[in-house]
Amino acid sequence: MGFLQNEYFHDPIRHLKALTQILSQDKNPIGFFISAGCPLSIKCGEIENKIPLIPDMKGLQEYVQQNLTSNDDSNPSVYDRFIEVLKKINPINEGDSPNLEKILSFIRSLISVSKGNLINNFKEEELITLEKEICKHIVEKIKVNLPTKNTPYHKLANWISSIDREQPIEIFTTNYDLLMEQALEDTNIPYFDGFVGSREAFFDLRSLEDNLIPRHWTRLWKMHGSINWFKKENGKIFRSDKYDNSESSYLIYPSHLKYDQSRKMPFLALSDQLNCFLKKTSSALIVCGYSFNDEHINDTITNALISNPSALVITLLYGNIEYYPKSIEIANRRHNLIIWAENEAIIGTHRGKWRKANDINYEFEEFIEEENEKIYFKMGDFITFSNYLRSLIGRSSEEI
Repeated sequence: MGFLQNEYFHDPIRHLKALTQILSQDKNPIGFFISAGCPLSIKCGEIENKIPLIPDMKGLQEYVQQNLTSNDDSNPSVYDRFIEVLKKINPINEGDSPNLEKILSFIRSLISVSKGNLINNFKEEELITLEKEICKHIVEKIKVNLPTKNTPYHKLANWISSIDREQPIEIFTTNYDLLMEQALEDTNIPYFDGFVGSREAFFDLRSLEDNLIPRHWTRLWKMHGSINWFKKENGKIFRSDKYDNSESSYLIYPSHLKYDQSRKMPFLALSDQLNCFLKKTSSALIVCGYSFNDEHINDTITNALISNPSALVITLLYGNIEYYPKSIEIANRRHNLIIWAENEAIIGTHRGKWRKANDINYEFEEFIEEENEKIYFKMGDFITFSNYLRSLIGRSSEEI
């Protein structure tokens, strides 16, 4: 059934107070989904030339391309040849390049069937080397540290540590940087990411599936791998601060082709954790920096919300809601998927613009901007959201 665009309005303060109430519950499952847009909020460099601490996907793609493309058109590199083959199979606009996930997924699919044979005029050794080179350059760009101890990541960590909970906080992320780990460790918050050990920590499926972890430990589920996860030639998967290029490869940007190989593969097990979390009674997941371009994750969220009407997903979108058509499509069907964008919201499947209920002074007004009688809700900015979390626990006498 259709409805007029202006038929519904949503009061941002009212819904922010409702979120505050949800986050104050110590017995209900609360989780955060931190995705690619979050690191972009942290800037570095000179004041007049601030750039994101970690580039966006386009920036990463350009960096990899600069390092692996040949300058001699008559002598193309393995990367150049590979991109030409990929473009023929998956046509894209002229001048564009396939994104890194498609590149790595295609490389891995070819490696899995090459087995010493020549495939698409590539030797297996060429493909394996190319995969390692791409991952190496990705890591060069994202292996960075948070510049201070007062970043949005630290504010999230500080909120986590502010109250003892019967249910542990769970953090899901598609990012493979180590920014969340740094913030948790800087704030002295114990966490479990599925691995145990110190020299070459191994993936412990039993602890994960049987929930054999202390409840005061935060759960950190890295759904697309991590720059400190590796896979040896013998198939062993481990986490380490050291990397031996001769026998190990980075385990980042997993292809969905790998999800069905074994439950012992971290990616399937960690994907299951998101599904299990959303099927808990009265679970609430706050989503930040996610553009809804991963169909696998979209399906996981949607199916879990269908099977568990008591679950709630609140998605904080940066900028105009029209930038996220897939989120609109899902929120229009699922009453328990809420969308907060800067200009509009979809709440209980009802889409409408933001409007204050009346003219009295409100709490939380610092998270709203008014311009030409229009209201813009800024919670989709990870900095603003982290400031909101900081406001819930008050300001201590010293910086975090």
